[in-house]
Amino acid sequence: MVRLKAPGFSKTMLMLGMLFLYLPMVVLIVYSFNASRLVSVWAGFSTKWYGALLANEQILSAVWMSLRIAFYSASMAVCLGTLCAFVITRFKKMRGRTLLSSMITAPLVMPEVITGLSLLLLFVQMAQLIGWPTDRGMATIWIAHTTFCSAYVAVVVSARLREVDRSIEEAAMDLGCTPLKTFFVITLPVIAPALVSGWLLAFTLSLDDLVIASFVSGPGATTLPMVVFSSVRMGVSPEINALATLIIAAVSVIAFIAWLWLRRADKRRTRA
Repeated sequence: MVRLKAPGFSKTMLMLGMLFLYLPMVVLIVYSFNASRLVSVWAGFSTKWYGALLANEQILSAVWMSLRIAFYSASMAVCLGTLCAFVITRFKKMRGRTLLSSMITAPLVMPEVITGLSLLLLFVQMAQLIGWPTDRGMATIWIAHTTFCSAYVAVVVSARLREVDRSIEEAAMDLGCTPLKTFFVITLPVIAPALVSGWLLAFTLSLDDLVIASFVSGPGATTLPMVVFSSVRMGVSPEINALATLIIAAVSVIAFIAWLWLRRADKRRTRA
């Protein structure tokens, strides 16, 4: 008689943790195909809410605006965060380096309500002093998201810069490279994975932000989290379930493609 070995404590806790994380997503995906408007009552299989989602101009415009803001914010945050990380890690004798490092990392621990309120007051004062911005919209959300996303990028890139072998850069400069050319030819390719990671992190944070965007947005600029939050307050709509399912599917496909690419890259390295 074959006795089945009971899973250990670690495996049991792992399975419970994974179940706790992914079971709500599975329920959400299942109920996105519910024929009933009541999300908690199953009335049969239907895909009509996906069609209703594609016909909802408010949600589609919010998705497009959120994607644009996230792309612009992540790109600008990578530029600013990389510059800040380079200054912090390479200019160790610079005056005010500790203050600069503290100011860069402050948005990481600052409550979003305080950040959003301070940015709102800043934009109001700027409008009174210089006449810009005349109204709050996509530009103000972009600036606000860039502000706190740059801090995350700076932390990621600075961690990578501390691991870079300085002797390679010094050898390049000894052979005649200028510091600027050394950065683009030697340093930038080495820290490229950190830049990609920082960009993806900033893109996700910007796409997911609700609190700060609520403070600095105007009537003509509504992001996707704001639309979802306002819809949920009046009752969960099946269209929101369909939207969440599509987002989960997109993230899963991207993660699967990245996994395949990394697996093939590891196989090539092993054969080489």
